[in-house]
Amino acid sequence: MKKIIISVFILVLSTVLLMGTAMMILPGMPAKSPQGVQNDGDIYAMGSGRPIVVMVENSLAARPQSGLHLADVVFEVVAEYGITRFVTVFNTRDASIVGPFRSARPHFAEIARSFDPIYCFFGTYPQCYQYIESLGMHALSAMADNSGLSSIAGGCPYWRDWNRSKVQEHTAFTSTLQIKQRAQEMGYSLDGNGIPFEYKGDAPEGQRGGVSNIYVDFGTEAYSPRGFNVNFKYDMASNSYLRYMGGKAHTDYETGQIISVKNVLVLTTDIQGPVDQWKHMNVRTTGSGQGFYFIDGQAIQGIWERGSAANPFVFKDSNGKTVKLNAGNTWVCMVMPGKVGWE
Repeated sequence: MKKIIISVFILVLSTVLLMGTAMMILPGMPAKSPQGVQNDGDIYAMGSGRPIVVMVENSLAARPQSGLHLADVVFEVVAEYGITRFVTVFNTRDASIVGPFRSARPHFAEIARSFDPIYCFFGTYPQCYQYIESLGMHALSAMADNSGLSSIAGGCPYWRDWNRSKVQEHTAFTSTLQIKQRAQEMGYSLDGNGIPFEYKGDAPEGQRGGVSNIYVDFGTEAYSPRGFNVNFKYDMASNSYLRYMGGKAHTDYETGQIISVKNVLVLTTDIQGPVDQWKHMNVRTTGSGQGFYFIDGQAIQGIWERGSAANPFVFKDSNGKTVKLNAGNTWVCMVMPGKVGWE
């Protein structure tokens, strides 16, 4: 009798786990229902609780990535040598696989801080560990800081998939589910305020615009490597933007589907570098700059503002009114002035 009960328990547990994992890799399926949705035009609060922020690489060898399509917000910003990296923010959906999982930089940590998150990264250099700790957010690194400049330990869960690459730096992956479990074990609260943007419902189809193609160039004065230019092509029927990178569809590794987002934001800022022997770049993430907001097939020009690293990003139109995003996922590109166009 005891063996039968144990067998039934194992079968039920396995079924639940399999269903949960399947759910995590299906695009567009929420891990929990977003909170606060009302009628069209009302503010839509994207989830609740503390966001999980994971660093994901974007070198040519890392593509296609896993889990980007499940993030509520992705910031795409240059790292070094003109190569971009993704600051991925998960709140309304979980992802059983995220990666390749990579290291932090000061400006990536500043972006993460705006979400009051649990910030997850695969190590960094000593001074950056120190800076991340000074920002006052919960941090989980896959590698401990052994320099003594911070107390950040190597507690972030990850595994390696050698079928994805023979080069070690492209083989690390993590999971938002495992991150949440580890965070609780370390005493980090999962309570928070969700995504700090303002949201609305989609515009009716008859009120959608005709801006069909957005161009973003991540080149800087020092570097403009091939394969990092981006296009977002508007699909009016779904009121979403399909992402292309280096002239190719940017797809998810597990599903093979092209990444689709509801909002595309391009923020112009100052980018300097290289600032050291490793060719790292320095990106300003506070203050203000021009903002170009692509929503409902329309192009809205204005500014972005942010007082400090602890403050959220605020998006305003040319009249100073806060821009409301469509409920759903958002892609944010931070580039130098003159690096965005549309038609």
